[in-house]
Amino acid sequence: MTVDPRAALDRLIASLEAHYNAVAGRQSEDDPAVDDAYDILADAFEVYDEALGTAHGEALPFYLAEEDDDEDDEDDEWGPEGDDSYGDGADVEDLAGEARSS
Repeated sequence: MTVDPRAALDRLIASLEAHYNAVAGRQSEDDPAVDDAYDILADAFEVYDEALGTAHGEALPFYLAEEDDDEDDEDDEWGPEGDDSYGDGADVEDLAGEARSS
């Protein structure tokens, strides 16, 4: 089934709006409405990306990251403790400072 890219774009935009409204109206930290809106948005993004590729041979400049089932992964970009480290002891502010001074 081929999806019209314009219809897929309209659905993506509506999904972005719905996600924003769910986040802005969040009732609790674990509000299922936010999770549902996230899933719908992710699906709309994938449908639009595929429709754009099929119809026009183009791709979006970003992609959805695969969900990592192992939140305690030592190779996690944010480090094993969920801090700002990259696993090598340097935190984001240190790296930003190095970039400015180079």
